[in-house]
Amino acid sequence: MTTIYLALGSNVGDPALYIMKAIDLLGTVVHNIRRAPLYASKAVGFTDQADFLNTAISGKTELSPQALLQAINNVEQQVGRVKRFRWGPREIDIDIIFYGNQLLETDSLIIPHPSFQERDFVLRPLVDLDSKIIDPASHKTLKQLLDSLNASQLSIINKVR
Repeated sequence: MTTIYLALGSNVGDPALYIMKAIDLLGTVVHNIRRAPLYASKAVGFTDQADFLNTAISGKTELSPQALLQAINNVEQQVGRVKRFRWGPREIDIDIIFYGNQLLETDSLIIPHPSFQERDFVLRPLVDLDSKIIDPASHKTLKQLLDSLNASQLSIINKVR
């Protein structure tokens, strides 16, 4: 079994409900799930939309990275995600941040997630899970990456629960 870290976000309808439903559904393929607190954050990219709720989970899976991506896509569909436009509103968004220490780049999947190190709404929940996680690409701890963000990269409004 491989240890994985996923980031989840939502800003449509009842974001907390969508996130909890997604985590529940992920429990069929991800075992020993641990969830970080929820954080409210400003939208990034397309900013003219509602604030997001974000969290991260860790767990173990027997699925390959590609099979995990397919399972995540299925969970997003089951939760009710509507594809709108890049960085647009989302019922649920689930990203694979880490799959063990693996570095992977295919047409459909890049691990570690290509922009996680620039996003406090991803880093903060991951640090809450384990501040000593090491990014296999940069070889820095997630705490170091979080501490290196500048003010323009900060979007967290507050810890929700």
